[in-house]
Amino acid sequence: MCPCRDLLDMVASKWTALVIGDLEDGPKRFGELKRRLEGVSQKMLTQTLRTLERDGLVTRTVYPSVPLRVEYELTELGRSVTEPLAALRLWAQKNYESVAEARETFDSSEPLGLEPATSR
Repeated sequence: MCPCRDLLDMVASKWTALVIGDLEDGPKRFGELKRRLEGVSQKMLTQTLRTLERDGLVTRTVYPSVPLRVEYELTELGRSVTEPLAALRLWAQKNYESVAEARETFDSSEPLGLEPATSR
C-alpha cells in the first residue's frame, strides 16, 4: 500500500477540500465556516478541522474574550495544497455536465440491482 494513501484520502475528502477552499481567503470562525459550508454537520466540521489541525494544514487560534473567539487559518502547508485543489475544482466545473450525462446513460442502460457486465 502507498504510504501516502491516508494523506490522499484526507485531502480528497469532500469536507476537507471545501474547508480548505473556504479558508483560502483568510481566517474564519467556526460559525462562519458552518454557515458557508451548506450541509455540513457540527460534528463533521469539528472532526474535519481537528484532522486538518493535527496534520498541520490549519491552525486554531483562541482569543481570550467573552465569549471566547476561535479562528481557523491555513498554515503554509495548508496553502500549498490550495493549488492542486483549485485545479480539481476547475476540472469538476468544466466536466460536471459530461459526467452527469455519462451517469444518466449508464443508469438507463443497466437493469436495477445488477452489476455491470464488465465485473461479472
